[in-house]
Amino acid sequence: MRLARIRRLGHAGRRIRSLNGWTWTASGASLLLVAPLLVVLFGAAGPANDLWPHLVDTVLAGYVVNTVGIAFGVAAGTAVLGVGTAWLIAMCDFPGRSMFAWALILPLALPGYVAAFVYGDLLEFAGPVQTALRDGFGWVKDDYWFPAVRSPLGAIAVLSLVLYPYVYLLVQTAFATQSATLIETGRLLGRGPLTIFRTLAIPLARPALAAGCALAVMETLNDIGVAELFGIGTFTTGIYRAWFGLGDVGAAARLATVLLLVVLAVLWAERRLRRTIRYHPENDRSRPVSRYALRGRRSVLAIVCCALPVGLGFALPAAVLIWWHVRAGAPVDPAFVGIVFNTLGLALGATVLTVGIAGLVVFGLRLDPAIVRPFARTAGAGYAIPGVVVAVGILGLCSLLDHALDSASHAMFGTGTGLLLSGSVAVLLFAYAVRFLAVSMNALESSYHRIPGSLDAAARTLGVFPRGILLRVHVPLLRSGVATAAALVFVEVMKELPATLILRPFDFNTLAVRAFEMADEERIADAALPALAIVAAGLLPLIVLSRRFRQPQIRAEAPS
Repeated sequence: MRLARIRRLGHAGRRIRSLNGWTWTASGASLLLVAPLLVVLFGAAGPANDLWPHLVDTVLAGYVVNTVGIAFGVAAGTAVLGVGTAWLIAMCDFPGRSMFAWALILPLALPGYVAAFVYGDLLEFAGPVQTALRDGFGWVKDDYWFPAVRSPLGAIAVLSLVLYPYVYLLVQTAFATQSATLIETGRLLGRGPLTIFRTLAIPLARPALAAGCALAVMETLNDIGVAELFGIGTFTTGIYRAWFGLGDVGAAARLATVLLLVVLAVLWAERRLRRTIRYHPENDRSRPVSRYALRGRRSVLAIVCCALPVGLGFALPAAVLIWWHVRAGAPVDPAFVGIVFNTLGLALGATVLTVGIAGLVVFGLRLDPAIVRPFARTAGAGYAIPGVVVAVGILGLCSLLDHALDSASHAMFGTGTGLLLSGSVAVLLFAYAVRFLAVSMNALESSYHRIPGSLDAAARTLGVFPRGILLRVHVPLLRSGVATAAALVFVEVMKELPATLILRPFDFNTLAVRAFEMADEERIADAALPALAIVAAGLLPLIVLSRRFRQPQIRAEAPS
């Protein structure tokens, strides 16, 4: 008895030591987010110079109006496009439905700034569309009205076209898994498709709709390329100009703090909405919901409604990029190969680092959720923080550490160390880990939910403890989740612009930076090739996403 008790105490002590290790890992991951933000807040609390009052008097109100207005516009635009297409795919049957089910995800592969310089060139006054209108009808400038694409409304349209798949993916899954009993009860009561859509389907899918719109708004607040190319003053462009154009760290930190407050307000509103509106429909898997069979004009209308977002959000911009590149006929710049290797190296390094940290945190969350959950949720909030805010915080943090190391080196060895961290690739990888930890954590957590806890208990019974459980039990079962997380992080890093633009080492380019710089200089043909490379790489996670979000089978029958 005494020997058995000693063994149990030894096992418990070993588990406590292991849990402490996982707790420290989760705490360290949370500091990846907390430390840069604390630096931003610290910089904003310092004494203000002459530039900050000038910004308040001249441009701050415009930044607020443009940023908030574009965010609300994108939320509305993505909701309309995402909910409408999700309903057609989940609940209707028409020719081409199975193709559109995955094709509607394609705009996610197109960065917003790429779509911006494509549509900016096509629709501006000297572009081919307006030129063709003037030549065809004999018009001059004052004879017709054409909407200005380089405006807040143009930014809303472009960002809505490339971000609506966030809403489509989540809402389509919510529609497809709703209770067959509720939908068919509405039909028995004589309710038509539009009434069921408005009174049953939308309320039941409202949490998914709120989450999808929140993701689209977060990406909008993180945007710097669309706003810069369209000449719109927003917080992200203001922070970049204050830091690099005017050299005022304090003003950039204050603008970043105001933007951070806007982000926190959006997160608070989204979480409050999901907390106050909870729906728990009973999923009737034994009787799938019968889709509405659309025929004639209705099927044509459904095809058009699904084809327009895919065509405008992906097919047209991709075709224009290919045409620009072919028309230029210029040989590939030798520096382009180096840029590709830079981008791939960063993406691979950031993927390994981010997915590794996410795996450790999620495993710690499984071992002891009560202790690790607060740290995991804090670390997972990094995706909601715009890259420009993260970059400002990391630059301030690196500056403090570099000065401390330099002073210590002077005191101990009589020579300085210079800037060891600032402007290094390691800092850029750190920023990617802060930004995209939540992406990989979400993918791994969803995979962990499919691993029963009885497997862990069986492994402990056989004398296998946390490290062995992770390597010998969980890792083989998490291959699909790891692949999903790695693919998503890889392509997010390929597309990331604000943090890369600010933190990249001197004379170090990526595909995203190259495409943005060429477009900003109106060198459209030179921007086409790096933009096409980003789009091609973005197709990889879409294959994974189309499998992961594949809806359950729903039978199709014509409504009586």
